Amino acid sequence: MRVLVTGGAGFIGSNLVDRLLADGHEVDVVDDLSTGSRENLEQAAESDRFRLHAFDILDPALVGLFAERQPEVVCHLAAQISVRRSVGDPAHDARINVEGTAAVLAAARAGHTRKVVFASSVAVYGRPPTIPVPGDAVPDPRSPYAASKLSGEIYLATFRALYGIEYTTLVLSNVYGPRQSPEGEAGVVAIFADALLNGTPTVLYGDGTQTRDYVYVDDVVDGFVRACGGRGNGRRFNLGTGIQTADRRLHSLISDAAGAQDKPGFAQPRVGDLPAMAVDPVPAHDGLGWEPRTDLPTGVKKTVEWTRSHRVR
Repeated sequence: MRVLVTGGAGFIGSNLVDRLLADGHEVDVVDDLSTGSRENLEQAAESDRFRLHAFDILDPALVGLFAERQPEVVCHLAAQISVRRSVGDPAHDARINVEGTAAVLAAARAGHTRKVVFASSVAVYGRPPTIPVPGDAVPDPRSPYAASKLSGEIYLATFRALYGIEYTTLVLSNVYGPRQSPEGEAGVVAIFADALLNGTPTVLYGDGTQTRDYVYVDDVVDGFVRACGGRGNGRRFNLGTGIQTADRRLHSLISDAAGAQDKPGFAQPRVGDLPAMAVDPVPAHDGLGWEPRTDLPTGVKKTVEWTRSHRVR
């Protein structure tokens, strides 16, 4: 099968590319390398079944590429992922996440693509009344970023109705693992791992009781691979563990894995941060046969080991 991955040079995308190649598929990546990197694709580049197309998903060349390559499945991960930037510049967010998704779908039509697997975010749920968030929860976007992701789902449903292009939406909880950058609005696991290995101070916002649902990148990749098949058409699935982990507990796990002192600083809670979040993964098991297999201590240890090995290059 030929699969095209947008955003394939990024954290999740590059791990997905490696898995698809390992499974024997042909893989094309479209990535403008603005946040992703060629380094993430070094392993993939060794395969003659891999091609990188270094341009933006809004580039008019996208339609021609799809028409030429005719990918059977598209995994659409290219996105503007900063909630804060979306608030400051909602038009920029919409150009990439709304117009970009529409452009990918138009190109998919030109390429006779069977299915699009779309990466969404728990941000679409806003401040959910029930945790873990059930699979049939009503979206309640509270940022331009969340609105743009929900808009992407509406475009997917529209193109399915108009042209028969199937889709599955995967709502990702807090993904962590190798290749996640500690820069910008990166995941806290990457930030803490980098800081603790470098001996720099770490900070918890609030009293450390805020919770999140951490899911290892290899498990998320497995969800994408399963969704590339014939299951889950026209549906949204949560990819998470359903387990809430407090910030203070997470810091202890990373400190232990890094062999560092478990002494974070504390700061005032950030405006807009949710006190708790977790998603129910059971519908993904029922609909895709998916389940998270990596427990948090194991995943944190793997992540810290990767971070340590890439500090000494």
